[in-house]
Amino acid sequence: MASLKTIEIVKSTAPVLKEHGATITKVFYRMLFENHPELKDVFNMTHQKKGSQPKVLANAIFQYATYIDQLDALGDAVKSITQKHVSLSVTPEMYPIVGKYLLLAIKDVLGDAATDEIIDAWAEAYTDLAGILINVEEEVYKKAETKEGGFRGHSNFVVIKKVKESTNVISFYLKNTSIDKVPEFISGQYVAVTVAIPGEEHKHTRNYSLSDVSGKDYLRISVKKEELNPKGIVSNYLHDSVNVGDSLTLGIPSGVFTLKETKNPILLIAGGIGITPLMSMYNTLAENKLNKITFINCAINSNYFPFKEEISKGLTSSNINIVTVFSDPLESDQKNKNFDYQGFVNNSIISKYITKDTEVYFCGPTPFMSSVLSILKELKTPETNINYEFFGPEEELQII
Repeated sequence: MASLKTIEIVKSTAPVLKEHGATITKVFYRMLFENHPELKDVFNMTHQKKGSQPKVLANAIFQYATYIDQLDALGDAVKSITQKHVSLSVTPEMYPIVGKYLLLAIKDVLGDAATDEIIDAWAEAYTDLAGILINVEEEVYKKAETKEGGFRGHSNFVVIKKVKESTNVISFYLKNTSIDKVPEFISGQYVAVTVAIPGEEHKHTRNYSLSDVSGKDYLRISVKKEELNPKGIVSNYLHDSVNVGDSLTLGIPSGVFTLKETKNPILLIAGGIGITPLMSMYNTLAENKLNKITFINCAINSNYFPFKEEISKGLTSSNINIVTVFSDPLESDQKNKNFDYQGFVNNSIISKYITKDTEVYFCGPTPFMSSVLSILKELKTPETNINYEFFGPEEELQII
């Protein structure tokens, strides 16, 4: 536990870190990768170029500085961070490396304002935080190993089936090449996929949601091909170059955006490729038949609506309601009545399918998530019933 003096110093620097955090973390990553280029295999370098990863780290550092004397308040954040670290197979040996360049970056950006006293306090605080994360991560690693089909770190999987789900989404069915079983997981979790792309100087790692139920003899990920600038390096490689019989390296299933055990009504709201974790939840709920389920699917049109046949199987169940919202339906969609609403999901749509007891899970692009979150707030949905996962600084998910 950090000393009282260290806590006082770190808390006093929180406003400075909030102001200069993004600059500090950009310098940190530059120093880190210059001296340890092998760590580029772990980090999403596209997020580095976009600047989103430095923002995430800056926000995490600011939160830690603010709540260093109330670490219980960071419980959810610690869970999310440790799950991300475990998915990437972060090891205890990496923490001193990160700490070294984080302190150097603080000194570099703040200059003389970063006195020896401040740097020493942050060194002590970082060591404490690293210890907390290492201990929690070790517990997760051990638990993952004991599960049926579980393993520690990474394992090789072979593609046994490749299915085109829509114009820009393909599913990959994967089996472990080392053991007969695949790891158990909770609906909503993801796996880190690492690929070595010909012509690239380092490996690339991306997280993809598991899009089917646990307990089958395969894992399924469903990948949207990112064709806009910047073009998705990994998604295009998977779509164009990875076929049945090829191998991929996977981390252990991870993540905190998971389906809870409840008998309350469930509302799933999917936007675009955000449908993938919700498909796992939907299939699990449909199998269990314990809840009344409403699944609102938002897409451009039927060409961009993955899993439509798989989802439609639930229409025969009295406890399942499928709702489709197309922003730009095709003429054939109009003719065949392939959708329920035209435009974008809104208050009047969501309000028809929600009660005070309904538990809501939603996922999609940032503007979509901001809109849904705003609507749920307008409908006075209890915070405990709102479930989502946003990969970015929380302040970027604005209520509109």
